[in-house]
Amino acid sequence: MLLFLKLGGSLITDKTIPYTPRLKMLDGLAGQIARALRESPELRLIVGHGSGSFGHEAANKYSTRKGVSGQGAWKGFAEVWYQASALNRLVVESFRRSQVPVVTLAPFSAITARDGKIIAWDLNPLKASMANGLLPIIHGDVVFDEVRGGTILSTEDLFSHLAHQLHPKRILLAGLEEGVWKDFPTRTQLLREITPRTFLEQSPGLGRSAGADVTGGMQTKVIEMLSLVDQIPDLEVLIFSGEKSDNVLHALMGENLGTRLHC
Repeated sequence: MLLFLKLGGSLITDKTIPYTPRLKMLDGLAGQIARALRESPELRLIVGHGSGSFGHEAANKYSTRKGVSGQGAWKGFAEVWYQASALNRLVVESFRRSQVPVVTLAPFSAITARDGKIIAWDLNPLKASMANGLLPIIHGDVVFDEVRGGTILSTEDLFSHLAHQLHPKRILLAGLEEGVWKDFPTRTQLLREITPRTFLEQSPGLGRSAGADVTGGMQTKVIEMLSLVDQIPDLEVLIFSGEKSDNVLHALMGENLGTRLHC
């Protein structure tokens, strides 16, 4: 059983304060994932994480996602890469403390994009990692782009491409919010499920993220994932709070938390 799990940037960093990791949260999340892997030997997992107040801060300054042209913009491209990599190192260290053998497969060195879409990605290292008992980690990152020069791909962009190639059973998106609110930011009506057919009547209250987020907020996330489940009808996506105690563990063990997106 293959699952994709994203640890959202808002969950593992304080997105309102630049370059601020939530180290205790990272350690707790890594511990839950380690437990799930121990208790479910059949579980196959790919972990992705956002860039939070690291990559998004630099990317917002240089508008890197829109494209890269000129010396100053390329210096910004390199800064986004550095900050995303710096956060990834902290994520890896948390998994090492939980004795989970992890390897980072950085998109920058493996992916080519065309106008913001992945056109080439060698997945052999990722497949070999899973086949040999290693936990692969990917993350939002800068990549070279044949149209834009350079751009940024979010973890959802990466998961969308991988879902067509690897066919996971579920994509789990762990953030701060309990799920998708119909009335954000009031937060009194939690949507338990969303389908492509019901989205239009539910979408007006969906909000954006607090703090810098160059890849869009909740509405962008929901639209992208609904498009994916529409293309892959057997796929389910769960948007839920990773901040609540053991929620990530429960989601990995098959529980329905937060908001379920399905065809």
